[in-house]
Amino acid sequence: MSTSTVSVLIIAALIIIAIVVLFTFVPIMLWVSALSSGVRISIFTLIGMRLRRVIPRRVIDPLIKATKAGLDLHTNQLESHYLAGGNVDRVVNALIAAHRANIELTFERAAAIDLAGRNVLEAVQMSVNPKVIETPYIAGVAINGIEVKVKARITVRANIDRLVGGAGEETVLARVGEGVVSTIGASHTHKDVLKNPDAISKTVLQKGLDAGTAFEILSIDIADVDVGKNIGAFLQTEQAEADKNIAQAKAEERRAMAVASEQEMRARVEEMRAKVVEAESEVPLAMATALKEGKLGVMDYMNYNNIKADTEMRHSFGNNGESDDNSSGDEYK
Repeated sequence: MSTSTVSVLIIAALIIIAIVVLFTFVPIMLWVSALSSGVRISIFTLIGMRLRRVIPRRVIDPLIKATKAGLDLHTNQLESHYLAGGNVDRVVNALIAAHRANIELTFERAAAIDLAGRNVLEAVQMSVNPKVIETPYIAGVAINGIEVKVKARITVRANIDRLVGGAGEETVLARVGEGVVSTIGASHTHKDVLKNPDAISKTVLQKGLDAGTAFEILSIDIADVDVGKNIGAFLQTEQAEADKNIAQAKAEERRAMAVASEQEMRARVEEMRAKVVEAESEVPLAMATALKEGKLGVMDYMNYNNIKADTEMRHSFGNNGESDDNSSGDEYK
């Protein structure tokens, strides 16, 4: 093979490689699609997106869609939103839906809602087609103590102006539940709630529960009303049981104090008896000492015994002739 032929093959290979690299790095087909759709964009802009690490198709396809829908958007707006981490396609779809529904929504507002973490397309769709939120059973107690359970359906519409920074569905459900409970609690009897359930929705709607939320409450409809337990009777029973337990505890305390006092008195009596026995045990010793020292004569001792015998006889007569086992005479026998 001649040198000229080799040179031609090398040049041809380099040209093919250059074309492949060009079509890989520069989205020629995307540029052609944009031009055919009426989107005026230069090839250098697409190359700049590649250099800025932006996927051109993520920006150009939504731009083509917006242009066909009659929206005036620019590549810089879409590219900046893409670099900020937003969903360009969803924002453009939301702008198209708002434009079709005659809802005023700018690109800056839609981009801010998307960057805030909310689904801007879903919000626009909810503005056109309101959403129904069904609450679980909300229990309230009327003044007469009867529990009433209510299930409500809340029809809400998205408030685009308050989507950024506005509270979500949980706040709406909590506020409606609070309003239902307070309305039931203000009713004199549960029959008033059963007879006129729409009074709950009217009262709750008048409180402006959608303030500070991302929604606008259109209506609150009572779907079901059930009668629950007699909470008043249950609380009275619990109170009576508690009072009974308190009274029993106080009675047990008094009984324990009485038993303790009785035991203390018995201890004192036993102590006094012990002292008496101890004193009586010292009498013979004292008499013996007196006789030994000559302080007590024989006649005095005989008179003492006579007096003692006379006392025991009178004591036995007083007990109808029955002997006292605990008498001092028996102790001295």
